[in-house]
Amino acid sequence: MAASWSPRLCTSEALAAQLFGVLWLVTVNPGPWGAVATVAAGGEETPKCEDLKVGQYICKDPKINDATQEPVNCTNYTAHVPCFPAPNITCKDFSGNETHFTGNEVGFFKPISCRNVNGYSYKVAVALSLFLGWLGADRFYLGYPALGLLKFCTVGFCGIGSLIDFILISMQIVGPSDGSSYIIDYYGTRLTRLSITNETFRKTQLYP
Repeated sequence: MAASWSPRLCTSEALAAQLFGVLWLVTVNPGPWGAVATVAAGGEETPKCEDLKVGQYICKDPKINDATQEPVNCTNYTAHVPCFPAPNITCKDFSGNETHFTGNEVGFFKPISCRNVNGYSYKVAVALSLFLGWLGADRFYLGYPALGLLKFCTVGFCGIGSLIDFILISMQIVGPSDGSSYIIDYYGTRLTRLSITNETFRKTQLYP
């Protein structure tokens, strides 16, 4: 007696075997196909709010200390400002909670650079250099007593030293002796010094 078999059953088993093989391949080889399978399954991970692109969030201006003209929470040359994701953006906030934002909730705190100041006013230093530089008042104010005394005894190196100091102080090349920065209006004109670091150094192009 010949055994009877159903073509439909055989086809279903073949499809199941093929599907199992594809799933096994995706699991063993996590690559582009694995990513596609994850997205298709609805398992795409929610991004962090600090990884949002420009235009998807807005940050508030820092609160400025009137005495130092720097952000009030400036610590180790870094301050933080609150940022608000745009409405209908879903991301993980600074606490790690997945949130659907309406535009009024803080999503993350963005770090901004700030300076270390120690009471030396830029306006006062320029004024002293302009009017009393020949007496060395600018150097005394900035913490250089030896140079101040030398300028006082030589009447500002016969005026030449006073002129040079006025230019250097005006360009913010000469600053306080303790290494701090001048107190300048936060939204005023400031000197930004450029330096070569591991992040800014341009390496020599290597051609194959």
